[in-house]
Amino acid sequence: QVQLVESGGGLVQAGGSLRLSCATSGRTFTSHAVGWFRQAPGKEREFVAVVSWPGGNTYYADSVKGRFAISRDKARNAVNLQMNTLIPEDTAVYYCAAVTFFSSDYWDPREYSYWGQGTQVTVSS
Repeated sequence: QVQLVESGGGLVQAGGSLRLSCATSGRTFTSHAVGWFRQAPGKEREFVAVVSWPGGNTYYADSVKGRFAISRDKARNAVNLQMNTLIPEDTAVYYCAAVTFFSSDYWDPREYSYWGQGTQVTVSS
């Protein structure tokens, strides 16, 4: 029903910026959300940020609040993640995911039905 494709990952020095994009396709829903998660080697997948429809509300993990910004590109059917002031701890594979029913458990990756393949972000010291 929904296909997600991430892009924009790469190698950046600490203090730099990257913008990830999650292109979406397939059917749309009256109420849904698209989130970003990340997973570093040997660690569990963790929530980064999410934006909801139709309200456009955004929520962030404490670790990225003030540095990252999630936004909707309605014309391109995409969700972007602007990442600023990157630190080595941000190094991970970043995934976008979609849920068709937004709830208070938006932080839980188990709630998301659709996932992209991921894009690598590496932040050097």
